[in-house]
Amino acid sequence: MSLFEKCYSFTRAEDAQKIGLYPYFTPIQQVSGNRVKVDGKDMLMVGSNNYLGLIDHPKVIQSAQEAIDNYGVATCGSRFLNGTLDIHVHLEERLAEFMKKEAALSFSTGFQTNLGIISTLVQRGDAVFTDRMDHASIVDACRLSYADIYKFKHNDMGDLERMLSLVGQEVPKLVVVDGVFSMEGDLCDLPGLISLKKKFNFKILVDDAHGIGVMGKNGRGTAEHFGLEDEVDLVMGTFSKSFASLGGFVVSEKKVISYIKHFARSLIFSASITPASVATALATLDIIENEPERRERLWAITRKMKEGFQEMGFETGLTETPIVPVIVGDDMKTAMFWKMLKDDGIFTNPVIYPAVPKDQSLIRTSYSATHTDEELNTVLESFKKCGRMALLIK
Repeated sequence: MSLFEKCYSFTRAEDAQKIGLYPYFTPIQQVSGNRVKVDGKDMLMVGSNNYLGLIDHPKVIQSAQEAIDNYGVATCGSRFLNGTLDIHVHLEERLAEFMKKEAALSFSTGFQTNLGIISTLVQRGDAVFTDRMDHASIVDACRLSYADIYKFKHNDMGDLERMLSLVGQEVPKLVVVDGVFSMEGDLCDLPGLISLKKKFNFKILVDDAHGIGVMGKNGRGTAEHFGLEDEVDLVMGTFSKSFASLGGFVVSEKKVISYIKHFARSLIFSASITPASVATALATLDIIENEPERRERLWAITRKMKEGFQEMGFETGLTETPIVPVIVGDDMKTAMFWKMLKDDGIFTNPVIYPAVPKDQSLIRTSYSATHTDEELNTVLESFKKCGRMALLIK
């Protein structure tokens, strides 16, 4: 049997493309605020993670352009050798200060960040516990660690406690959770997790890719939201959401960060973040710190959209964030609903199994602080019209 046989027999993507129900790898031709152009057609974007609306902020663009002028477009090397610029160090110092941790370390992508943290700290003979709805980067990182892996039911502290009790007290343990779960928009049960930590003596890593910049009074994420920042051992974040850039980072104790820096293969053997991306992250960090009104606006938008969908009869699940899912259930109905919204000029993300549990397929919508009331009303009207046509609401 040929190695490529599985490639030749895979036809689901082609089949979906033929009937116009293929939603992935959509080429966006132009971006202007919350408007995008797809296939020459203007669409209203409610599928981006641009939570604070900073991708086209004048100060951010200027900062990126100045970095290119000073450093060029790339580092052409890893952080370990020739790829560390002074702005990398400055960004990490600023992040540690902002997140109220001793030290920070940046990676080229968020995915690589989780790979680096987990596969470096957790080793053969250790135990790692993950929520079943954790991000794919966490799943892959655990596989690379060679540790014993335990997956507990989503946000079920009872199930986690049962698994922890099966592992000896002498075994080093790490529990990894998403702060904000990226498809459903719900939060981890961090208070429950901290309670178990005191009993079982494990370390906690919170992947707060969708929380930093959004959650908490100062935008420091899920731990700040719960008032538990001092109880969390490691916090991971990305630059591709609120920071409107590309890359990732981790904050923790200085000695822990130093160890990761010298042993994380995804850091040592990857080119470092480009100068423009670093400068963008620095500029957006300034805005996150100094313009809390953006978060206030984002939360007002979140309440409006969640209430609007619920009043129409849509189910929005357990979301507590600017990720507002519209749960459809059936995969094909979800795909059809997505297509109707697309044809009506609304850019959303259809999410089906295995990204969500079976019979929980949904349309993922997410919002930016720069969405206008007019744009939001347009989205609500489109969902109402298309939802009725699809027989999802009355």
